[in-house]
Amino acid sequence: MRQASFILMILLSLTARPLCAEIYELPPDGFDVIGAVSTITARHEDTLVDIARRHGLGYEDIVRANPDVNIWLPGEGTEVVLPTRYVLPPGPRTGVVLNLAEYRLYYFPKVQDGEPAYVMTYPISIGRMDWETPLGLTEVIAKVRNPSWYPPQSVRDEHAADGKHLPRIVPPGPDNPLGEYAMRLGLPSYLIHSTNRPAGVGMRVTHGCIRMFPEDIEYLFGNLDISTRVRIINAPVKIGWNGEELVLESHPVLETPAPVANDAVSEPGAEELAQPEPAEVLAAGKDPLTFVTEQFITATGERAGQLDWYLAETIVDRSDGIPTPVGRSIKNAAASAASE
Repeated sequence: MRQASFILMILLSLTARPLCAEIYELPPDGFDVIGAVSTITARHEDTLVDIARRHGLGYEDIVRANPDVNIWLPGEGTEVVLPTRYVLPPGPRTGVVLNLAEYRLYYFPKVQDGEPAYVMTYPISIGRMDWETPLGLTEVIAKVRNPSWYPPQSVRDEHAADGKHLPRIVPPGPDNPLGEYAMRLGLPSYLIHSTNRPAGVGMRVTHGCIRMFPEDIEYLFGNLDISTRVRIINAPVKIGWNGEELVLESHPVLETPAPVANDAVSEPGAEELAQPEPAEVLAAGKDPLTFVTEQFITATGERAGQLDWYLAETIVDRSDGIPTPVGRSIKNAAASAASE
């Protein structure tokens, strides 16, 4: 198998849980979908959170895909859907892409000579409503193992309001929310870091930073170079091609917009890249179907396709994160959008 040596290398470096659900060979031109949806049978001792972590999923991933299953007591013998199929995020397939609406990180390693291209994907936590993670283009500017945490005064004041004392410096150790690994971004005060509370991965719970499972960031920490580009987007709807099929993946729209970082990258010519695409900006009260329209136009910019709008609306209403065919390519069509 072409990817056997690569996956073996990863498995040898990380043994906390299987990684086969997270590493994919990039599909050829005309394909934007990776992975597959599957089901497993819960054990007596399982929670959905346990199952999610074992299979490279976060809290929101597993809960949305299994709305009728009890989160903490799914029950022995219960079938649990694993939503491990993804439409790749829009835009360049390089560096790191963080899709906030999806609570997911995509990493596109540099292609090695003679090797196929790969993508890795991991669940993340993002900033909560009063501490939004900003959108835009930035980069990794520093990496720290066993970091100390210097909480800003605003966070210390928040703890004080709850009757909790938070020191100016939290040293490395089990009480440090940054965990064992932290990568600083070009956005002031924003990090991609580990956590001492892994049950919260895949939720909107941070003060703006990106939180990952310890075993996931351990690999990224060792493999991301300083200056690796990090593109932060907000795309609740993704549409891509799977051969002749148009596939739609929908997630709930974030309730409030994330701020836009305009000065995230210092290198010349990056200013225009720091502005997010229209589909990535969440305007207050924006109809979710507007995202469908924008992504459909993007997907069919060079290849005509026809969309089943009724089915697309049904999938958006469901917003379970599971990619579903919603249309097909059409041949000899001047403009697919006009035909609708």
